[in-house]
Amino acid sequence: MLATLSLRKGRRLDPKGFQTNITLPSTVATSAMLHSFGVAVSILLTRGDPFDTSVLLWTRAVPISNTTNVPDQSVPVCVSFKIFDNQNLAGRPIDSGEAFTTYDVDFTLKVEATGLKADTKYWFQFADCTNPSSVSPVGATRTISNPNTPANRVNGGKPLTIAVFSCSQFQSGYFNAYGVAARNATPDLFVHLGDYIYESLGNGARIGRQVLGRELATIFDYRQRLNQYRTDASLRLAHESGPWIADDHEIADQSWKAGTADSNDTTSGCKFSPSGACFTDRKLAGVRAYHEWMPIRQVAVDDKLRIWRNFQIGKLLDLTMLDTRQYDRDITDLYYNTLINSIADVQNRSLMGAAQEKWFRDTLTKSKARGAVWRVVGQQIVFTQLERNGKFDVDAWDGYRANRNRILDHLYNNRIDNTLILSGDSHANWVSDLAHPNDTTTYDPISGKGAIGVEFAGTAVTSTSAFGSGISPEAADAISQTLVGINTDLQWSEGSYRGFFTLTIDPHQINATYFAMRNVSNPNLDSFASAQFNVKTGANKLTRPVAGGSVLAGVLKANATTPA
Repeated sequence: MLATLSLRKGRRLDPKGFQTNITLPSTVATSAMLHSFGVAVSILLTRGDPFDTSVLLWTRAVPISNTTNVPDQSVPVCVSFKIFDNQNLAGRPIDSGEAFTTYDVDFTLKVEATGLKADTKYWFQFADCTNPSSVSPVGATRTISNPNTPANRVNGGKPLTIAVFSCSQFQSGYFNAYGVAARNATPDLFVHLGDYIYESLGNGARIGRQVLGRELATIFDYRQRLNQYRTDASLRLAHESGPWIADDHEIADQSWKAGTADSNDTTSGCKFSPSGACFTDRKLAGVRAYHEWMPIRQVAVDDKLRIWRNFQIGKLLDLTMLDTRQYDRDITDLYYNTLINSIADVQNRSLMGAAQEKWFRDTLTKSKARGAVWRVVGQQIVFTQLERNGKFDVDAWDGYRANRNRILDHLYNNRIDNTLILSGDSHANWVSDLAHPNDTTTYDPISGKGAIGVEFAGTAVTSTSAFGSGISPEAADAISQTLVGINTDLQWSEGSYRGFFTLTIDPHQINATYFAMRNVSNPNLDSFASAQFNVKTGANKLTRPVAGGSVLAGVLKANATTPA
């Protein structure tokens, strides 16, 4: 299944698949109107998965018929690009070219801009091949450091900033968090931890955000939803502002390797979803559309489902991206199968599959061996144990406890320091020391002594709070007070605000800042920093007093506000 045309410089694939010796482009995307072959072409921009000498660039250019105002699937579209080392696009481009895209891949195109310098910012622009005066807005991107760059020289010696997002539901609100990040946080990298889109319908009529179509099932459905999401101005701005590193194929709710909450393939056949599709069909359609629309590299030619991969950003950090949703995941909570809690401790039960789990452990080991200061792990669901009234979210790592213990044992037994796990999915904010759940012998929750790392879990961009729809900060704090009291590792909980968080990373420390959106019912940039945390190199715990002893939202664990 070929999701997009991935091309190398100097060779181009024409719409029929024949190779010709024409200089090849590298692309990205933004919203603009171009003209090609006598028809209108709309262009979007984004970029992602940066390396030290190249960056993946993505574009979509759709020919619109002058008579029907719908894509003309018989017309291939040619788009040229140029990438420069200056914002004015002056002088000779570093890389340039042109390429076709077609209806077969939803008029999307992914190519790799090459010959770039490490740790360098670039600017680019697209044009209509047949009308070079018709151009897109100028976009910005950057490369990362060479893996051997000393930690104190990564990003030119300045701290590297990563913005972290998850759970963007179109009908629940405007994607203001992306705009705040792009305008105010100005991150070097945008990291997305899943639920970039939702398959559901819901009702956004109250705020004018109803989704098109139906519950997603076919390739048309997934493409249409991705297209509609890109109409949000803040999301477009974030895609134009810097490279993205994304994970998690967007398929359906509570997905696992053989099904979802409402569509499962069984030995007796399929259990159909309201959209009328079996899970396997939905999965193939969703994965194809994901690779068409997201700026992500195909990691393995023979494994279209694999998106777990690692980025070595100098000697400063390894950014390791996992797939804890789709890839070989054992059955999860599907709402009607109440037995999951009873099998959560089964030893061979896996959240990520044996191949990915081995790769992850090996990657952690190799990261330490190569001398990287930090290990930052991006994945979808909350890692730390979260108990509430004797119940657990078994769709998170609490439903795969043996798998979690194996990861923690690997960190402890191999003395792998400076590990941070990033999590999304829960629609609330959580910050925790990493330790075995309920272990107060090795780990002291007040001082943090005995921890082996830190988890930063972020709330949703718009999706409804896990604490209740529209819950007030005061009501959410009452729940958080109970949670931080019960759960040993949990140091901060906040469940009212939508938002994102950033990590500012240098060889000596990592600072995490959580941003809260005051209102997502209309487009705005009204936000505030709700909490800030610090992790020192070699400490393997949150610096005490946690959050400096004070937060503007949520609840800190009692006594963790005193110096350690």
